[in-house]
Amino acid sequence: MVDLQNISIHFTGENLFENVSLKINKNDRFALVGSNGSGKTTLLNIIAKNHSPIEGKVIIPKNFSIGFLPQEFHNSSSANLFHEVKSAMKTIIMLEEEEKRIHKELEHCREGEMQNNLLEELSKIHLQKELAEYYAHESRIEKVLSGMGFSESDFYRTVNEFSGGWQMRIELCKILLADHDLLMMDEPTNHLDIDSQEWLVNYLKDYKGSLVLVSHDRLFLNQLTNKTIEIFNRKLTVFDGNYSKYLELKIQRDEQLIAQQKNQERLIREKEKFIERFRYKATKARQVQSRIKQLEKIEQIELPDFEREITIKFPDPPQSGSIVLDIEFLSKYYDDKLVFENISLQLERNDKIAFVGPNGAGKSTLAKIIADVIPNSSGKINYGHNTIISYYSQEVANSLDFSKDIFDTIFDSNHDLTPGYVRSLLGSFLFSDDDVFKNVSVLSGGEKSRVALAKLMIQKANLIILDEPTNHLDFNSKLVLQKALQEFNGTLIIVAHDIEFLRPIVNKVFELRNNSAKLFYGGIDYYLLKRIENENIQSKQISVSNKTTKKDIRRNEAEQRQKKYQLTKDIRKQLKTSEDKISNLENEKLKLEKYLSDPSVFSNPQIAREKNLRYSEVKKEIESEFENWSSLTQILEDIEKQFSV
Repeated sequence: MVDLQNISIHFTGENLFENVSLKINKNDRFALVGSNGSGKTTLLNIIAKNHSPIEGKVIIPKNFSIGFLPQEFHNSSSANLFHEVKSAMKTIIMLEEEEKRIHKELEHCREGEMQNNLLEELSKIHLQKELAEYYAHESRIEKVLSGMGFSESDFYRTVNEFSGGWQMRIELCKILLADHDLLMMDEPTNHLDIDSQEWLVNYLKDYKGSLVLVSHDRLFLNQLTNKTIEIFNRKLTVFDGNYSKYLELKIQRDEQLIAQQKNQERLIREKEKFIERFRYKATKARQVQSRIKQLEKIEQIELPDFEREITIKFPDPPQSGSIVLDIEFLSKYYDDKLVFENISLQLERNDKIAFVGPNGAGKSTLAKIIADVIPNSSGKINYGHNTIISYYSQEVANSLDFSKDIFDTIFDSNHDLTPGYVRSLLGSFLFSDDDVFKNVSVLSGGEKSRVALAKLMIQKANLIILDEPTNHLDFNSKLVLQKALQEFNGTLIIVAHDIEFLRPIVNKVFELRNNSAKLFYGGIDYYLLKRIENENIQSKQISVSNKTTKKDIRRNEAEQRQKKYQLTKDIRKQLKTSEDKISNLENEKLKLEKYLSDPSVFSNPQIAREKNLRYSEVKKEIESEFENWSSLTQILEDIEKQFSV
């Protein structure tokens, strides 16, 4: 399918890949992994033909379709959401355009043979529409949009109205609907809630094409991949199995590399010792030169970037009261739009609670109200004795002091810290060596978020509120933060959708859904179990309801069939009459053509004139009747569309 042959590419004078090859076959489902900066996104862009390699070639079969979801995307389109997503369905759009073209040509067509050709084309288009499931495409669009969290009221909002996270969802919807042969996604779950993640996983499990996924969500990769591509030491290595299996195989590979490196170092020491000992002895000159050349040819074995055992801890905070905060009948409106209503929640000291639910349910809004960033509309929050709040969100990153460098941003926030500790902390958030002296003003949005998160970890708060803290973290950084939060001696609120991250941390789950909320007294697994139980109960209730209303359903279906019959019966009769008339006129036209092709006809000028006149009349009647047939056909299709969903 896709064949990368001997690819090399470099940036800023350094090789990113050297002579790498990769085949992506049908039904391959790859996780693409590697340290930050190793070239994962670059590799995806090479496959997508957005970047060209310095050497080597990318072979992609003709008519092979690739969909690529980047990490960041902005669409300024003024089209409405539904039509923007539909634009990705190239086959559907092509069929519609071809049908319009044929109908337009039929309106101006006067030659019988051309009309027949156009009618034949139209018949083929109708067959292609059936094969492409054209009449189900609108319901398919609605299904994908709903799965990605869009409400019906969103369908006809313009695309440029939506925020960045929702714009990524729009692009994801387009890619899913385009029926690509290969899907490549760079961090697709960053902007998805748990509901949308579950829907996407189920959708991709049934997807018939190949997948290449870059994600720091281990659960997501484990559910969808059967192979892992690792970028390491400017090479690509393919491991069979999902991400967890890759980690097992990687440990074995790394142990072998360590053993090989030790043997190599021993060999080098022996050769260097020999050279040093006999460098100036004439009788050993040939052997010395031989060993020097051997050393020059040795290709150094490089080890993976083993993460040091970084142990970052939050400072021990002042103790709060036993009740940290008490929310009573809290409501929030934006203008006339209700976000949530009459929410009550009591947090006890050392509670670690996750706020979950679909996007737009109000999780971030509630976190901001608790952090006193925005006001509530009604109800109240009672803060407990000595409650000290520290709040993190993506927006907080933009409030950093842009005149400082990264190191001073952290060091100036807590002068009790040593420079070594600050460097260790920043290293765990992917800032190493001279990177720590970069000015905050030149950082990307993701880098600013990581600085803000590091800054939060050194503040002595006893209630920490985190809104999507893992969006810009790699696996190792997430593990560092996860362990620190587990050991944090205070109260914690996390708005997050990463189940693997939440699993060892939280002891309660607060779900916001449909303008209200529910507290689950258990961790994330308990919450997911209860959700499945509730869905099963609802499914049984629907099943019982279906049994009790089966007669009503049959009656409704019969009524719909009857309504369709009543609306179309006269049109069908008129179409049958029109088709019969066209058939009779075509037969008469053929007879006249045969008659007029006989030279003996012209021995009688009167009869010849009459036949020629009738021939002209028949052609005009065919043209007129065909226009009538086309009009009736369009009316029938429009009526049937109403009953096709």
